[in-house]
Amino acid sequence: MTSPTTTVRPAEASVIPAQPLSLVLLRLQFRLQAALSTEWAFRSAWRLFTTPRRLPEKAWEAAVLAEAHDFAVPGPTGALAAYEWNPTGARTVLLVHGWEHRASFWGVLVRALVAAGYRVVAFDAPGHGASAGLRLTLPAYVRAVQAVADTLGPLHAVVAHSLGGATVVGGPVRFNTDTTATLPRLVLLAVPASTPAVARRFADLLGLPPAVMACMGRYIREQHGRDAESFSLTQAGPVFPVGRALMLHDEHDESIPFAEARELATAWPDLEFGATSGLGHNRIMREPAVLDRIVAFLN
Repeated sequence: MTSPTTTVRPAEASVIPAQPLSLVLLRLQFRLQAALSTEWAFRSAWRLFTTPRRLPEKAWEAAVLAEAHDFAVPGPTGALAAYEWNPTGARTVLLVHGWEHRASFWGVLVRALVAAGYRVVAFDAPGHGASAGLRLTLPAYVRAVQAVADTLGPLHAVVAHSLGGATVVGGPVRFNTDTTATLPRLVLLAVPASTPAVARRFADLLGLPPAVMACMGRYIREQHGRDAESFSLTQAGPVFPVGRALMLHDEHDESIPFAEARELATAWPDLEFGATSGLGHNRIMREPAVLDRIVAFLN
């Protein structure tokens, strides 16, 4: 875009993609609501922030679920749809998905872990996949993961992606409470280092004013008795009871900046950190080299 007094030759111009109309309208909506009532704008923003879309099922998802034994676990907002592969496996691995994903998104890793002899369990978060509920907050996800973990017996490892990792560590979820109270292995894929940073990216996307975000911070404190920052992995990670933890993050992650991974690795000195390139936020879950590294780490 050029101003009336500036000439930019085509070879020098940057291509700025047009904003989707839906986003333009959302920004306009929040601008108007905030002008009339900060509380009104906050309530609308919080509803949007905590309401996942149920994305259309891909063909390969049904195939991996057909290989599983499905069962239900009582959750914070109703029944959680859970799935088990290779029930006779000697050690159990729990997979915890990210925002707007579901258990079946782990299909490629499930097969790699089963081939390595593991019992594998995954489930749909509240408001995701086949689980009950319409909305999801991080504390509700913590309660859901805890409910599933408590049904599984001894856990050898957890592999978590994005919000799933923030949930497991930031909650934190307690594992093996009847024995060691320690999780032997933890793998984090494309996780956010800072919970407030996630909210700031959401606010920047929608053009939310600081007053609305301040309402969000107060609401979290009132509802959960702790600041949003206390859920951040930079704080919770170094004290999380785990034998060994591995984090993998792509340099070109479009959802969670790679700089956050570096920040987390600095704050959590015992965390093993590996970078990938060209996989983005989601392909890291199914890249063969990443799967091989995960299996080797769990062994």
